[in-house]
Amino acid sequence: MAAGVEVCQMGAKAGSKAAAPFPAQEHDHGHCATSAMDRAAAICTARGVRLTELRRRVLELVWTSHRPVGAYDILAQLGGPDRPAGPPTVYRALDFLQENGLVHRIASLNAYIGCPDPGHAFAPGIMICEECGRAAELHDSAADNALSRAAAAAGFAITRRTIEMVGRCRDCAAQAA
Repeated sequence: MAAGVEVCQMGAKAGSKAAAPFPAQEHDHGHCATSAMDRAAAICTARGVRLTELRRRVLELVWTSHRPVGAYDILAQLGGPDRPAGPPTVYRALDFLQENGLVHRIASLNAYIGCPDPGHAFAPGIMICEECGRAAELHDSAADNALSRAAAAAGFAITRRTIEMVGRCRDCAAQAA
């Protein structure tokens, strides 16, 4: 697979690639969030795991924007007299979502973003805009293969990969110019 960028974009099919590294600021985000929820339900059904109401709600909150969201932000949105939730509950839901490839954890921010293509076979890079705070996945199978080969040549077995790139998205770079 050639290098590509996974984006949330109205009308884009799951797994499609687009030229812009981030979705347009004014795109129909509700559409991509709804599509993500439909894909999550299908994946969980196919794997025989339960996407409980709480897990679904946590995933919806992660997909609320393209900015990474922390567990305590999610907790604050879940709280209320009819929906008591504590930090362990939210972290368990996030662990489930991460284990099933539905969200990615951004270690440097201790936050999460939704995965637009949960079926991809290689670890994504995460691009984080230091100006607007949005984040997006970058998939490049050649880079992934090169890292895997280099690790194997060193006798190292990768169990988890975190690639985070911080810079400016196209929109913020254009505004700065």
